Amino acid sequence: MDRVIPKEERQKERRKMMMKYGAAALAVVVVLWGLVAMMRTGVKEKDLVFSAVSEGTIEVSVSASGKVVPAFEEMINSPISTRILEVYRKGGDSVEVGTPILKLDLQSAETDYKKMLDEEQMRGHKLKQLRLSNQTKLNDLEMQVKVAAMKLNRMKVELRNEQYLDSLGSGTTDKVRQAELSYNVSKLEYEQLQQQLANERQVLEAEYQVQELEFSIFRKSLAETKRTLDDAQVRSPRKAILTYINNQIGAQVNQGTQLAVISDLSHFKVEGEIADTYGDRVAAGGRAIVKIGRDKLEGTVSSVTPLSKNGVISFIVQLQDDSNRRLRSGLKTDVYVMNAVKEGVLRIQNGSYYVGRGDYELFVRVGKGELEKRKIQLGDSNFEYVEVVRGLKPGEEVVVSDMSQYKNKKRLTVK
Repeated sequence: MDRVIPKEERQKERRKMMMKYGAAALAVVVVLWGLVAMMRTGVKEKDLVFSAVSEGTIEVSVSASGKVVPAFEEMINSPISTRILEVYRKGGDSVEVGTPILKLDLQSAETDYKKMLDEEQMRGHKLKQLRLSNQTKLNDLEMQVKVAAMKLNRMKVELRNEQYLDSLGSGTTDKVRQAELSYNVSKLEYEQLQQQLANERQVLEAEYQVQELEFSIFRKSLAETKRTLDDAQVRSPRKAILTYINNQIGAQVNQGTQLAVISDLSHFKVEGEIADTYGDRVAAGGRAIVKIGRDKLEGTVSSVTPLSKNGVISFIVQLQDDSNRRLRSGLKTDVYVMNAVKEGVLRIQNGSYYVGRGDYELFVRVGKGELEKRKIQLGDSNFEYVEVVRGLKPGEEVVVSDMSQYKNKKRLTVK
């Protein structure tokens, strides 16, 4: 026969069942929380770089690559085709004005120069000879003109006498006509000689000027040869550092071959290159910042190459502190050229994440220990800040360090 279970016992059993179900549910929650925690990737806060969103001014710039070069650099080329006989200096030596650098074989050039000196004297003597010959010709013609003038005067007197005798009846008409004819012939001869003298004077003067001009051209050529010969005595044109020298003794060098390079390594400038798509943002006179590590040097764009080469435009930055201790010839730098100013914009620190205007997915701190990936639109930039167009509010913190290894994560836990 069934026994009736007391009410207290039934309640006790019910409580036991509820405790069992509760414990099971709690275990399930704990397991689920653990699984979620295991699925959420963690990152150490010390490995992150945060930037707080602030409001301020951005001096917009475009970035370019740069290389430090000496402010002054001069190449010394061979003025003639010859060979190297001796080398007096080596690369890195400090040279003063007039310091011999190397010696070229000048025997052939000096022989040619001496021949030209002899030819100069010969041409000078020929010019004097031509001047004396021309003067003799002109003197002879002038004498002939004087004789013709005297003859014409005599014919004029004879004509006057015949006309006088004819008026007295002592002469004849034929004699008068003969005297007139002789006078007119003498007059024509005189005029012809005068014209011949004028023409000959002009011809001889022109001939002499041509010869004199040729002599002047030759003397200029001689002076150029002398200058070339002097340049072949390879000496330093100024105080500088010898950064390159062709030290191959006996080597043949053609005219125009580089022999040495001297540079002023106490002052520097920066040669910049930028894509031609940004060419309109770089202009002479523009302000520029050159970054060398953490140091920032101010400068001014002094010149811009007007032509694009391989999609790149070159420009020169003159530095205010062109003797800074960090400057080294050949050192690669980052150059930022300023071209506009934006005030009252939201901004975050610039970093390797920024590659230009557009949309980005960056991690934003949403709690004390959590990061959330958010789509953000960024605008212009300079070497310090990037403009925030949309997606962030003032005071929020954004991770600006490299997070490429977490590109597939939406949320991260900060440890």
